[in-house]
Amino acid sequence: MTDDESPASAGPDRLRSIAVHRDDVATALEATLRSDREVVLRVTPPFSGRMRARLHSVGPASGSGPASESGSGAASESEPTAEHEGGAESGSTAEPSPLHVDPQSLVADAPPYPEVDQTAADHPDTDVDTRRERHTEAVEAWRTAVRGSVVDTVSIEAGDGESIDVDVTALG
Repeated sequence: MTDDESPASAGPDRLRSIAVHRDDVATALEATLRSDREVVLRVTPPFSGRMRARLHSVGPASGSGPASESGSGAASESEPTAEHEGGAESGSTAEPSPLHVDPQSLVADAPPYPEVDQTAADHPDTDVDTRRERHTEAVEAWRTAVRGSVVDTVSIEAGDGESIDVDVTALG
C-alpha cells in the first residue's frame, strides 16, 4: 500500500461505477417482493473505481429460496464480520462497511409482480395446470421486463449519511 492508498482513501467515495448481473437484480427484487427477507446487491471493500455488486441476503434467513439460487450462479454472501460492521472511524485503519444497493433503485419502471390470484382471475375458465403455466409465463415475462429495465446510474448510501451517484453497468 502506498502513502496515497490509505484505508480512508479506499472509501466508498472512490466508486465511479458498479457492475450488476441482470439476473441478480431480478432475483433480488423478486425475493424482496415475495418474502419478508431483505435481499440487496452488495459491494464489498476495499473499494475501487469499478466494483461488482453481488446478490446478498441481509438477515438470518439463508440457504434456500430465490436469493440463494441466482441465475448468474452467485450465491448469497454471508453477513459482514464484526470487524467490518463499524466501518472506518476517524484515525482507524478498519475497512469501511459493505454497501447495500436496494434492487428497486436499480430498476426503472418495474411492472407490478404477477400475483397468483390475479392470474387465476385473468383466466377463470382454465384448469389449475393451465393457470400454473400461465402464472409461470407471467413471472418469466416480469423477470424479462426487470432485466431489461436496469438503470444507467444509481444513488448509493455511503454509510455516513451521504449518498454517492455511480454509473451502473448491467451484465448478462
